[in-house]
Amino acid sequence: MPIYDYIYGTVDESSDETYETSLKRPKESPNVVHLTHLTTPDSLYHLPIGIASLASNPLSSSSKWYLRFMWPFTFCLNLMASIFGHSFVSERTTFKNLNLQTWVVPRFTKQYFLKRHTTTLNKIIEAAILEANSSGAKVLSLGLLNQKEELNGYGQIYIQKYPQLKIKIVDGSSLAAAIVLNTIPKATTQVLLRGNFDKVYFAIANALCERNVQVATLYKDELTKLHRRLNKKSKGDFTLSTNYTPKIWLVGDGWNEEEQMKAAKGSVFIPFSQFPPNKLRKDCFYHYTPAMIAPPSFMNVHSCENWLPRRAMSAWRIAGIVHALEGWNVNECGFSTFNVNQVWHATIRHGFQPFKIPIDQFVFQ
Repeated sequence: MPIYDYIYGTVDESSDETYETSLKRPKESPNVVHLTHLTTPDSLYHLPIGIASLASNPLSSSSKWYLRFMWPFTFCLNLMASIFGHSFVSERTTFKNLNLQTWVVPRFTKQYFLKRHTTTLNKIIEAAILEANSSGAKVLSLGLLNQKEELNGYGQIYIQKYPQLKIKIVDGSSLAAAIVLNTIPKATTQVLLRGNFDKVYFAIANALCERNVQVATLYKDELTKLHRRLNKKSKGDFTLSTNYTPKIWLVGDGWNEEEQMKAAKGSVFIPFSQFPPNKLRKDCFYHYTPAMIAPPSFMNVHSCENWLPRRAMSAWRIAGIVHALEGWNVNECGFSTFNVNQVWHATIRHGFQPFKIPIDQFVFQ
């Protein structure tokens, strides 16, 4: 122990110098930043800097029983988070030649749906983008609701406000759509598309039409909007489903519980949303939100990303990494999207793999 070295005069005099030199070492700058946010008060403990036993397991809708006894501490942490107006680093990882960091906006999901928090949220996100830009990061990906259309137009307002930004902002919509499309069994000829109209929704619908897959909707107004929005030269077609018979459901935000309960037995629900749907049916299959498995060479992955299993990463996080690896010198924000096939093949080429779940056996049994 050092104290005995000092007592008996055996201390290495270069130790202090080495320690002081290490403190002066320049701060490691990230190449890619993924900007996410807290979801629930208990999600603080699921961060890599939280409780390791919780962080190493997927975030569950039901809290661990012992967290109830920690409510005074949780309350204090949440109070500090509400006062703290700056994002913080929760995870550092490496992949190939990239230094990757995950930054967290100290705000919860519910706050993103309250208009009175819009200005504050945009200020925190904007500050994070400027900080990442000044640190030399190449790409910043917007996770969860940090890219909410009603909040910042999928990140477009930051590009408009700071047109000279060197960092590229990525919302990951193209990869999210690509993952959903490649999750659908190849023998599928019809899917039911249900959810709020957003970038991912239209990207999926357009790609399905090009693949000659029939897209069904539950409501006539949705059918009308699809006809108006999508390319008229698409090979596929749209139809109105009144009997809830399609076995493949692509679901997003806005899909309600009543619709879920009317689905046919044995249906497969594939989310294209950031958040997973509530699992109300035991006779149906629920897939993960758009995500892929990280390559074995991806280092320091010791925690789960929200509700995803170990070493699984959300499409929105992976999109920023692939963007940097490919050297794409463009933004993916606002209403712009990339070619889903190009993004998919680039992601596979860098070692990310889809979940190996035999959905086709479940559907066509």
